[in-house]
Amino acid sequence: MLIRSWDRGTEDEWREWLAAGRDFGTLAANGPADSGPVLVPTHFLLDAERGEILLHLATPNPLWAAVRADPHVTLSVTDDYAFAPGHWRGGVPTSFYASVQFACTAEIVEDAAGKAEILDRQLAHFQPESPGLRVTPGQAPYGPLLSGLRGLRLAVREVRAKFKYDDRKPVELQASLAERLAERAQGLDASVRTQLLRRNALRTGCPVEG
Repeated sequence: MLIRSWDRGTEDEWREWLAAGRDFGTLAANGPADSGPVLVPTHFLLDAERGEILLHLATPNPLWAAVRADPHVTLSVTDDYAFAPGHWRGGVPTSFYASVQFACTAEIVEDAAGKAEILDRQLAHFQPESPGLRVTPGQAPYGPLLSGLRGLRLAVREVRAKFKYDDRKPVELQASLAERLAERAQGLDASVRTQLLRRNALRTGCPVEG
């Protein structure tokens, strides 16, 4: 994706953005020649400190063949998006959105213990209300199901983050766009407004107001 100097996200920014419950994205792997990429919507667990992403998929998933052919994959997360009409901006229309892309090297995990470890870490993240629930190979409830899935470890090579919220426009116009979104109040307008106000506050040094 194209990232301009004015909409490039910092590491602190994208980490905080993802930590606010954004743990579902699209994993893309290179498919066989002339077939196009393999795209898989999936939940994932980001361990930013270790620089890795963990997930699992069913064994029939076509992603496995693609990863074996080429372990270089990309995980993309996009949210807080909205269409901005041209008359709002005094010019052409545009799309507002935030997107983070992880360029990774994938490692397939097929041994039962390795898969159980990945599932345990995912359960701790996605199902914290069941802290005693563990995945033990061969033991119910999840152990017998391990043969039906494979784990995936993604070693993060590069992170590209974009927060496209008209930071190139005058701060007054950027602030007024937030009010336009509040008036329209459709789809993800509220979350996009939050991003516009946050980015505006970064530019002006003023605290974000509701």
